[in-house]
Amino acid sequence: MDETVIKDLRARTLSETLSYYIDRFKMAEHSFMVIVAVIIGLVTGYGALGLRYLIHLIQVVSTTHLKYSLEMLAALPWYQKLLMPAIGGLLVGPIVTFFSKEVKGHGVPEVMESIILRNGMIRPRVVLAKIVASSICIGSGGSSGREGPIVQIGSAVGSTLGQWLQVSPEKMRTLVAAGGAGGIAAAFNAPVAGALFAIEIIFGDFGVMQFSPIVIASVTSTVVSRHYLGDFPAFIVPHYSLVSPWELFFYAGMGILAGIAGLSFIRLLYKLEDVFDNWSSFPDYLKPLVGGLLVGGMGIVFPAIYGVGYEGINAALIGNLSWEFLLILLVMKILATSLTLGSGGSGGIFAPSLFMGAMIGGAVGTLVHQFFPTITATSGAYSLVGMGALVGAVTHAPITAIIIIFEMTNDYTIILPLMIATIIAVVFTTKMQEESIYTLKLVRRGIKLFQGKEINVLKSITVQDVYKTELDKIKYNQKIQEIIPLVVNSDHEIYCVIDEKDQFISYITMASIRNVLEDPAAVQNIVVAYDLIVPKPRFVTPETNLDDVMKTFGHVRIGEVPVVDAQNHKKLLGYLSRRDVIDAYNKELARRELTLGLKRAYSSLALSDITEVVDDYFMVELAAPRKFVGKSLIQIDMRNNYRVQIILIKRTGTDGKEMRIVPDANYTINEKDFLILMGRQKDLERVRKL
Repeated sequence: MDETVIKDLRARTLSETLSYYIDRFKMAEHSFMVIVAVIIGLVTGYGALGLRYLIHLIQVVSTTHLKYSLEMLAALPWYQKLLMPAIGGLLVGPIVTFFSKEVKGHGVPEVMESIILRNGMIRPRVVLAKIVASSICIGSGGSSGREGPIVQIGSAVGSTLGQWLQVSPEKMRTLVAAGGAGGIAAAFNAPVAGALFAIEIIFGDFGVMQFSPIVIASVTSTVVSRHYLGDFPAFIVPHYSLVSPWELFFYAGMGILAGIAGLSFIRLLYKLEDVFDNWSSFPDYLKPLVGGLLVGGMGIVFPAIYGVGYEGINAALIGNLSWEFLLILLVMKILATSLTLGSGGSGGIFAPSLFMGAMIGGAVGTLVHQFFPTITATSGAYSLVGMGALVGAVTHAPITAIIIIFEMTNDYTIILPLMIATIIAVVFTTKMQEESIYTLKLVRRGIKLFQGKEINVLKSITVQDVYKTELDKIKYNQKIQEIIPLVVNSDHEIYCVIDEKDQFISYITMASIRNVLEDPAAVQNIVVAYDLIVPKPRFVTPETNLDDVMKTFGHVRIGEVPVVDAQNHKKLLGYLSRRDVIDAYNKELARRELTLGLKRAYSSLALSDITEVVDDYFMVELAAPRKFVGKSLIQIDMRNNYRVQIILIKRTGTDGKEMRIVPDANYTINEKDFLILMGRQKDLERVRKL
């Protein structure tokens, strides 16, 4: 036998063996998810460490100093402080533009979008791209955080592992959230906050089906972080005590101010993102360079805005800065982070939000302690509470914000003012703007998170999947007498008009024909098709999603729309009706429900147990009845004789491996076969008694 053939057979045998054991492992659902969650936590934990060390390496290269500190940054030459973020932007731009567009910005909305529209599918290349792009951006002085990148990296790890193991969409979404939880946990040494972040922000739903894998991944990632970095809080936390109950009024007022600052940050970030996106005359891969230059110019005077800003946060917590300087740093950080991410840089918003909160909290604390020293704590306590309040305001996730500050302090006395300030900040921000900094990015793409699943279902289907090619065409010079018979015998609402080269011009509607028929002179060979066309026709392309199609229907107020080629709008491909969109939506909902039901049923199916798939339909696995052995499926005719359907046949081969067979009509039942049947319960019971 040819040596190549032998190698191919060996490789195939190894692949089949691996697939067999993976499938057997997946059958033990709880153990499978626990072990996979541990793996995700480990990989995410080490990924967080790798990102941290890579950022430090780039900081060393950028500054030519081994120890990174505010004093060192302040002592750098002005031109070095100017050029560091610019060079970083120059390197990040091509990665974002040509390799992986998902790594642009703060990353968490992309994770949420993958869960909503793609059942958690994230390209594996995102892991590498996000690590490199974020490390360069942050390490060179770009004003962004490392927590968002770690979340996206962890989620991409969970998705990649889920794709390799071929898990169900429901499990895939859980694994993606588990990776995100591990990222936050490793970044802040806060396992509970990591799990809550995944549930409250990534899922946006505390009714998630599987909570334990998310917690396990979060804890595992924290263990990795603590092993290498120690069990220390992320910041130098001051001692806190509530001096007087009157102090709660000051914390409440600070919550409103934090809400105003958070709202300003959200709006400025997306305003600058629009400015750079609409700058069409400038290459996309050079836009981060421009953002970096602007940030570098600010950093010449205010170097504390560079990078994640932990040095500045610690200075505010200790109380070493004046309230005037704290407010200046607040404004500078909002602007610098908006420029970095809006221009196309890569990084997160969590650390910048903490920085902003520390600044505004410190400014308020300094002022109130100056005027009311006997009933107020020091400014550091206000900085700490301000961090939680502003994170809550920006993310609209008060529980995560409260728990993450609590885990960093391990001090229960901080909880009361923290809860008051954070809740007030969140309520204020949500009243002024419904969407958070994460969900606003999705809404701008047409993805509604909390307004029903119909929009997201339509968003996942494109015109090319449902449009029809047969349509009525009318020549531009056809007379009205020739058009009327076509309209009378047609069921369409629009009639596409073409020129002599068969190219699309526009379309005629029933309304335009009805209007012209009211004029008797129109029938006397005067009016032709071109006189009746819609001046500015609406059309869609095969790549258009059905959500956008429904918006088009809302504009044209007709039930059909032409489909044209994406590159050549004069090339007519077909048409799409409102009824086609509704049918596609209903079919997709039914398919998702049936697919999820089948996967759940099959994964929990035990021998001779009946499992419900969807309403009134069940699935059962049973040994082939004796009367079926030796007969083909045509002879048995399960559908007509027993009113059940054979979904799958399982058989153990001579080598002991389990085979799964999707049978055709000529398949002959073997005595070693096990049948997976689906039907109504009473019909399945009748077959089981044979």
